[in-house]
Amino acid sequence: MQYIDLKEFEDFLKLRNLVEEKYRSYYVGWVRRFLLSEFSAEELSGRDQVMCFADQLARDGSVEEWRQRQAAQAVKLYLNVYLPEANGHRPPLDAAPAVPAGEPLPAEAGETACRMRELLRIRHYAYRTEQTYLEWVARYFRYVSDQGLDWKATGSMRSFLSHLALRRNVASSTQNQAFSALMFLFKDTLKIEVPEVDAVRARRGKRLPVVLSVDEVKRLLNEVEGTKQLMLRLTYGGGLRVSETIRLRVQDLDFENDLLFVRSGKGDKDRATLLPDSLTADLKEHLKKVKDLHERDLKKGFGAVYLPGALDKKYPNAPREFKWQYVFPAKNLSVDPRSGKTRRHHVSEKVMQGALSKAVKAAEIYKHATVHTLRHSFATHLLMGGTNIREVQELLGHKSLETTMIYTHVVKEMSSKPKSPLDLL
Repeated sequence: MQYIDLKEFEDFLKLRNLVEEKYRSYYVGWVRRFLLSEFSAEELSGRDQVMCFADQLARDGSVEEWRQRQAAQAVKLYLNVYLPEANGHRPPLDAAPAVPAGEPLPAEAGETACRMRELLRIRHYAYRTEQTYLEWVARYFRYVSDQGLDWKATGSMRSFLSHLALRRNVASSTQNQAFSALMFLFKDTLKIEVPEVDAVRARRGKRLPVVLSVDEVKRLLNEVEGTKQLMLRLTYGGGLRVSETIRLRVQDLDFENDLLFVRSGKGDKDRATLLPDSLTADLKEHLKKVKDLHERDLKKGFGAVYLPGALDKKYPNAPREFKWQYVFPAKNLSVDPRSGKTRRHHVSEKVMQGALSKAVKAAEIYKHATVHTLRHSFATHLLMGGTNIREVQELLGHKSLETTMIYTHVVKEMSSKPKSPLDLL
């Protein structure tokens, strides 16, 4: 391997005390290997270069998973902390990422995590679910290691979940998320049955969703401009989840029939919902810009988009066709964390979430409103307008009518609430 002098980087790690001495040479070695790697696009950000490097290591059967994490951490330190400081832009001390200094996980545990990831992909779990499940498993491994417990024992799983509830005081939804991840680890990956399953599942009480009034939605949307406003209007107008909005493809917009198609939504189900007439002109104008961007990508040798279910093998030319492109593409090219290919993915959820957060403050709406609140408001406003609840269920894509019924309680509270006796005095 070609030698690259990283003495200054090694001295930096020592001076800032970011890595224990026994691990320092490994961190320097990973950065050297990273700098010798080749990347396929000059447009890649530092974050995407780290992802591409990590993916290369993952495909190298000789690199264990805990070493892959160590390598990614080393490169992040080099790009995000060392280089800015070396160039005269020193970040505050608390900006340095935490570097785990504990003993590596058992080799068998790392192999099990790899098998779990493969199984999640075989069963077509969403990438975000895959990442979340693996993160919970990593936390579980760290916990049993610190406590000296057997990671394969069901009692250790119960101890971890109790720790989350009693010591960390996490919400019931968070505890249940960890529960689902560990159940996949034990039952699906290790083929170990967990007796008395319900005993460790958190009970969640009934919660009414936060709903905005029609006037509040109007005020909120008026505080946003451009593509971000278009995304939020479409989310409210079609009752979409944030993930459904950002994953829309050009062919999912049916302007002739005023329909919007959601593909592989929650539960891997397709559905049709409303495409507001008031958005037609703006969406068509937006798609002209998307097409121009796509044609520029094609000229540069890119332009292929991710297709689900191995459709790219069945239809080799489909990834470059305009109809398969995302309605709301990302600003820059990025590396697909699964395939390692350089593509233009859809815009991040954070774009919508940040825009809505600012709009809520600007509109002086003092409710805990998120992007998902627009979906709640869509359902509630339809019911208040006289739409049949079964039709609302179909538009939302709910499997059970009971899930949709929660909005009838909100409508009741908003439209026929009793008068306080105080007002009668």
